[in-house]
Amino acid sequence: MIIGVDVGGTFTDVFFLDEASQKIEIAKVPSTPEDSSRGFLQGLGTHAKDWSRVRTVVHGTTVGTNALLSRKGAKTGILTTRGFRDVLEMRRRDRPNTWGLWGQFEPVVPRNMRFEVSERILADGTLHTPVDLEVLEIQARKLLDMGAEAVSLFFINSYSNPENEILAAQKLRDIWPNPHVSVSHEILPEIREFERISTTALNAYLQPVIGNYLENLDQKMRSERFGGELLIVQSNGGVMSVETAERLPVRTALSGPAAGVIASSYLGMEAGFPNLISCDMGGTSFDVSLIRNGESALAPQTSIGFGMVVRTPMIEITTIGAGGGSIAHVDQGGLLEVGPESAGSDPGPVCYGNGNKRPTVTDANLVLGRINGEKPIGGKLEQLDSDAARESIREHIAQPLGMEVMEAAEAIIRVANSKMAGAIRLISIEQGHNPQDFAAVSFGGGGSLHVCSLIREVGLSRAMVPRYPGVTSALGCVIADMRHDRVQTLNTMLDQLDLPALIRRMEEFSQEGLDLLEASGVFFKRQEVRFELDMSYLGQTHTVDVPILEKTLQQSKTQKIEIQKERVLKAFEQRYKSLYGRLLENLPIRILNLKASVIGIRPKLDLTLLAPINPMDPDSCRLGETQVWFEGAWHPTIRYQRLELAVGSRIQGPALFEQPDTTIFLEPSMDAEVDRFGNLIIIPDEQ
Repeated sequence: MIIGVDVGGTFTDVFFLDEASQKIEIAKVPSTPEDSSRGFLQGLGTHAKDWSRVRTVVHGTTVGTNALLSRKGAKTGILTTRGFRDVLEMRRRDRPNTWGLWGQFEPVVPRNMRFEVSERILADGTLHTPVDLEVLEIQARKLLDMGAEAVSLFFINSYSNPENEILAAQKLRDIWPNPHVSVSHEILPEIREFERISTTALNAYLQPVIGNYLENLDQKMRSERFGGELLIVQSNGGVMSVETAERLPVRTALSGPAAGVIASSYLGMEAGFPNLISCDMGGTSFDVSLIRNGESALAPQTSIGFGMVVRTPMIEITTIGAGGGSIAHVDQGGLLEVGPESAGSDPGPVCYGNGNKRPTVTDANLVLGRINGEKPIGGKLEQLDSDAARESIREHIAQPLGMEVMEAAEAIIRVANSKMAGAIRLISIEQGHNPQDFAAVSFGGGGSLHVCSLIREVGLSRAMVPRYPGVTSALGCVIADMRHDRVQTLNTMLDQLDLPALIRRMEEFSQEGLDLLEASGVFFKRQEVRFELDMSYLGQTHTVDVPILEKTLQQSKTQKIEIQKERVLKAFEQRYKSLYGRLLENLPIRILNLKASVIGIRPKLDLTLLAPINPMDPDSCRLGETQVWFEGAWHPTIRYQRLELAVGSRIQGPALFEQPDTTIFLEPSMDAEVDRFGNLIIIPDEQ
């Protein structure tokens, strides 16, 4: 058995694949923010009765993300080169608020926890001043006396020569009472000091949090006779071992959302939609990502909140506070707003009856008749309180705005849809993409209630709702490949490139990645390595990523690589011209960084397993008729049991499709058709 688990802010989603019987099961249980492992284990226990049969569990986690956003990481110290104590705080001269002079920034490591040590490596790698190990020991013991749980070691220019940092790290690890020591050349051996110290410090800040969580989780699973592999989803869409996650927890910063994008890409390619916009609406947030030709875009760095920069490859995901639990309110200017504050899973929307009195997006959908209050998803409640939701909307929205309750409920949905459409435009139109060339993949517990409106507002060609949209991120965990990324600053001109040295470094990266894959104990169909160079014309600040080689790795063999300068030059010119339309003739070309990705390709799920087991025609799947409020009026709407609809079934809106993990609302101007994988393809009438 292989299990994917995605722990979200409201629900924990689980996808079970029994390899022997080819049977698929899903589960959706309430998350337990005070101890995420409880919801995790509860979800696994719904269908995994014999844990000894479980071969692999792949986990997408928001523990690291939440720790960063809520500033609840470990008490951390920094040891750095004399004179560079304030790099973390100075940043890039950016500011929290674009306009005005106000705004504060508080680094995760306060100034009194940042100590200096005498040492200096020059930018060209020359050793100028050896590290003073006696002072290093004194400063480290000061940090321990101050209660530091973790420490980051950052020496300036260590990317060009790590000699001083290696000696200091050896000494520091002899002194430090736990393994929570992050060293900058081990985390990010790359030029640009702020990004390097920020990533290293945030890694140290997360190490005790992630380490304790994973250790606690692993112990509880082993006590249930689990003897397989526990893998963690990375922000780049790959997976890694628990040991790697404990050493490099900063790579889990966007773990959960990344799994959803991976699933969207695979589902879309199999269904014939290589150009997609993944739309993940959970209880707290709405996450969108653009997929082109089946490939998700990777960003070299991202910010988790203001000033907390993580420079490690991450899938480009835009997140806004527009989930099912997002709270609607009237601001001081008399305008209706939705989010970013969320009711989460506890207390949850007003209709949950757990004490929240302010209306949410879920409450509005319930009042509008788009959710069946008799069958709430997730199994947390037997029934939703529609009267309480209606009263909350009347008190907090309708009366202040002088509206009827139904108008106010629909206004909440319109504002939420507008915010979500804006996020889609940000990653499509504003990046030069035509939305008509893309289909939406709608998933998460609430996404399918809004996807028809997003098609209309943005102009997308159509939408695809996966077979189990409420657990799509958990499905992404099951199919994600294992991946290890490395970067090394070269900082040389192309015509001065030491080609043999570059090839040796590429071969080292290949072998190192292959060793990590073999050590994981996971079965792979094949192993691949991809190399890129960050390059630019001399004088340019920003670089372009230039693919120079992709090859299959052979286990138990020395990795031999061949490459020529002419090939590098041609690759740069092709990439630069594709981005900017022309070349800059007669200008020298600079190579800044070498980047390598070693990928273990795991076996993929046969999506035909998701097709209906006992298919029925649409009439046989009818659950009855209800009234749904849409565009200012009630519309008679047929309710369908979605999971039993036969392949090829085509239904005209308005309609509601119900299933245990979500509800799909099909607007009057839309049609829906079931494809051979059980996906529901939503198509505007004019098509």
